[in-house]
Amino acid sequence: MKDFILSTLHNATPIVPKLKELLETFLQELSGVFEKFGSIPPTPEITFDFETQLDGCCRENCRRLVEHQYNRVEPAEFEDTPVRMRLDREEYKRRRKSPNTIATLFGEITLSRYVYEAIEPGEPCIFPLEMRLGVEAGLATPALAERIGRYSADQSQENVLNWLEHEHGVKWSPTSLRKLQSSLRSGLCSFREQAQVEKILELLRKAEKSKGSHRPVLAAGRDGIFLPMRRVDGPLEGSTATVSVMDRRGKRLGTVYLGQMPEPGQGTLSDQLTSLLLAVLKQWDGCRLRLAYITDCGTHPKQYYEEVLKKMKDPKNPSQLLEWQWIADFWHACGYLNKMREGLFGNTGAGWRWYKKMRHWLRHRKHGVVEVLRSATQHWIRCDNPTDERKALFEEGYGYIRKYARRMAYSRYRRQGLPIGSGVTEAACKTVFTQRLKQSGMTWKMEGGQVIVDLRVIKLSGVWSSTYRLYQQSRPLPKPVDVRGSYQRSQREILKIAA
Repeated sequence: MKDFILSTLHNATPIVPKLKELLETFLQELSGVFEKFGSIPPTPEITFDFETQLDGCCRENCRRLVEHQYNRVEPAEFEDTPVRMRLDREEYKRRRKSPNTIATLFGEITLSRYVYEAIEPGEPCIFPLEMRLGVEAGLATPALAERIGRYSADQSQENVLNWLEHEHGVKWSPTSLRKLQSSLRSGLCSFREQAQVEKILELLRKAEKSKGSHRPVLAAGRDGIFLPMRRVDGPLEGSTATVSVMDRRGKRLGTVYLGQMPEPGQGTLSDQLTSLLLAVLKQWDGCRLRLAYITDCGTHPKQYYEEVLKKMKDPKNPSQLLEWQWIADFWHACGYLNKMREGLFGNTGAGWRWYKKMRHWLRHRKHGVVEVLRSATQHWIRCDNPTDERKALFEEGYGYIRKYARRMAYSRYRRQGLPIGSGVTEAACKTVFTQRLKQSGMTWKMEGGQVIVDLRVIKLSGVWSSTYRLYQQSRPLPKPVDVRGSYQRSQREILKIAA
C-alpha cells in the first residue's frame, strides 16, 4: 500500500517538494506503526499502544502539513508582497515578517507573517495572513476556536485548559484562554439575534403545518436567579428570558434563550427580549399567532409587561397594539395555594385533601380561581383562634391569588392551546446559570461571567453553528491597493506642511 501511494504521488500533478517530503515522511511513519502492530499477536495493551501511536503520528504529521500550508499563503520573498494594504478605509505599509505561535486542531504551529504598519500614526498594525486565515485573537485557528467556545460554554476554565493540552497538545495560560473567549464572544454576539430569529421562524413554520385545532403560540417568559459575585457583599440577581414556539396541539417545539449578569433594572435583558420579539413578528408572514407571556408575578416580569408588552405595537401595522396574554405561572399559584392550606389547616390530612381539590378546580374549572377563594374564605371563617403564623400564611396566599386572579384563567388558556406553566423559563435559570456559573467554589466578575453567559445562550438555543458561520462570513479582509494611486498623507505630514 505504501509503495502504491508513493508511486501515485510521483505520477500525480506536480507537488511542492517540501509538501512531497512531508507526505512521504507521513506514510513512512504510518507504515512503521502498522508493521509493528502486525508483527505480534494483539493483546489489549498492544491494541492500546497501536491506537495511541497512530493518533500521535497522524496528529504530529497533520500539524506539520498545516504549518507548511499556512506559511505558503504569503509570498516567501519580501518584494513579491503588496506594498500597501487597505482595511476599513485605512492604509497600511509593508514591513518584514515576524513569527507567531498559533494553536490548531493538531497542536501549535509557528506562523511567519508579514506585518503591515498603519500609515496614520497611533493605529495598530495588522497581519493580513492571520486575518485571511481567520486566526482568532492572534491565538487559534477558526476550527480550534470554535471548539474552545463550545467547550467553554459547558466546562470550567480548568477543565478547558486540561482538555486543550490533552486533546490538542496546546498549553495555554488562563489569560490566553480568557482573551480568546472574549474575542469569540464579541464576534458571535453580533449575530446571536439574527440566528435566533431564523430559528424561531423555522419553528413557527413547522408549527403552522402541524395538526391540531389551535393557533400556533409564540410564548415569552423571564425570571431571575441569584449569582455568587466577586468583591460584592452578597449575591446579586442575574436574569434570563426564553422565547418558545408551541404547535397547534400545544406541544413545545423549541426554545431560544437570553441571559444577563446582574444589572439594576435588568434593562439590557429587556432590550434584547424586545428586539428579538419585534424582529420575529416583523418577519413572520404566516398565520395569525397567539402571543403569551408566562411568568411569576415578580417585580421585573410585571414591570416588563406593563411598560413594554402591553404597549407593544404591531411592527407590520403600527396603528394597532399586539394582544399579549400575560399568564401567571400555574405552579407559582399552587405554591401560594399551599400557603393558604397551611394557614387554614396546618399539616393535616384534611388540609392536603382540600389542597388537591382546589388545585384541580384552579386548573380545570371555568371560574376556578373564584371558587378557590370562596372555599378558602368559608374555611377561614370557621377557623378557631388561628396563630399569628398561620394567619400570615393565609393572608399571603390569599392576597396573591386574589391580586392576580385575572391572570389565572387556566381553563380558558388550556382551551386556547396556551401554556399555563413557566417551567421552561424556570429551567433556563438552571441551564443558563446554575449548571455553569454556580459550581462549587465559583465566584464571578461581571465581565467574565457575561462572556460565558453569552456563549452559553447561543449554544443552548441551538444556533451555535449558524451564528459561527455568520461571524466567519462577516470578518473583514485586507485588500492590496495600487501604490501609485493610494498614497495618502499622514496626519503628521499634514501638520508639518501646514506649519
